[in-house]
Amino acid sequence: MKRKTMAVLMVGVLCALAFSASFLAGTATAADGAKIGYVDLRVALNDSEAGKKAKIELESLIKTKQTTIDEKGKSIEKLKADLEKQTSVLSPEARKTKEDEIERLLRDYQRLVQDSQNEVKKKEGELTGSILKDLRDVVEKIGQDEGYSLILENVEGIILFSRKDLDITDRVVKIFNEQRSKKKK
Repeated sequence: MKRKTMAVLMVGVLCALAFSASFLAGTATAADGAKIGYVDLRVALNDSEAGKKAKIELESLIKTKQTTIDEKGKSIEKLKADLEKQTSVLSPEARKTKEDEIERLLRDYQRLVQDSQNEVKKKEGELTGSILKDLRDVVEKIGQDEGYSLILENVEGIILFSRKDLDITDRVVKIFNEQRSKKKK
């Protein structure tokens, strides 16, 4: 939410400055001389080679965690079903012991689910954090080298309309992939 607000404020300030400058100059327009572009870092992350590898690694981790969670859940369900079948023949103490065991297993299961979610989230941050930083560096380099006045990030539809030629996402991905492949050699 902060990023959206900051982006909207920055665009508003830049437009106000451009309008002020054009008003003072008399005939210039807000876009006169300004080179503007935008990039969708989410798309760049998903389309880059490093992003694709990170996604595969993350999906593998999720699958492993899900398998463990499913096995634990099935064993708890089996114990519940066994308890229901044996309810009439168990003594109250034995039933209470089994119910306590099931409750303990349920707590362990919930803890496993929470820990797995946290681990996946942490791993996702580790895998994507450096990629996003490098993508931002590529955007900054493009901005400096090609004389952009402003490059926006298209986050969750902040940019409602724009000409497609202002979208530099594909160029960012191409340059990013080239830089990564050079580093590996």
